[in-house]
Amino acid sequence: MEADLHITENLIIPGAELWATASLSGGAGGQHVNKVSSRITLYWQVVASTALTESQRAQLMARLSSRISTDGVLQVSSDTHRSQHRNRALAREKMAALIAAALKTLPRRIPTRESRAVHRRRLDTKRRRGTVKQLRRPPDTGRE
Repeated sequence: MEADLHITENLIIPGAELWATASLSGGAGGQHVNKVSSRITLYWQVVASTALTESQRAQLMARLSSRISTDGVLQVSSDTHRSQHRNRALAREKMAALIAAALKTLPRRIPTRESRAVHRRRLDTKRRRGTVKQLRRPPDTGRE
């Protein structure tokens, strides 16, 4: 069983809802990689969590839809370190950061309009560029 995972001061995921598995880590590392299960994959079932409100659950499901399986399980892996203990800590940090970022509310964008001067400058630049390109063309001799 995992320890509780603190996401924000208002959101704490109980350790009973988290589980981890260890597996062989790929990449460089010589013989150590072939015989030690140092990769940690941390799992959390978002759809059955008691720590979330319904609006938080919907927001997580929408924002992390590519990271959540069809069973509603969020999965985060870490195999950066050679130590299983350090990879477990890193996976917990990754999951906390991922959930916190997904739950952060984005400010509403206030649509703005470009000023008349900016609009005019942009069109003048386009016109000048078109003239330069026209002058680069070979002269039309009228033969054909």
